[in-house]
Amino acid sequence: MEIGKEQIEHLADLAGIELSEEEKATFGHQLLRIIGYVEKLNELDLDGVAPTAHTQELTNVFREDEVVAGLTQEEALSMAPDRQGEFFRVPKVIDDK
Repeated sequence: MEIGKEQIEHLADLAGIELSEEEKATFGHQLLRIIGYVEKLNELDLDGVAPTAHTQELTNVFREDEVVAGLTQEEALSMAPDRQGEFFRVPKVIDDK
């Protein structure tokens, strides 16, 4: 298999990188080695082997959702650095010039 300069330039464009002529040659050789490795993997007998997205078993460590009592409005407002009646008071963030 051969990878042409045009293909390498297209890949570099897709990646948003610029390559010198020397880097293009190096990149071409590296791509050939990667493709060769993938072709070697295609020779393996994988009948009965389920496809996987991870190399090891994953376990969900999240707890079950439970409804619990939350803060009352007064408790929440008691922690506010500045409040105005029943509301949090915050600095103005929009300049209306």
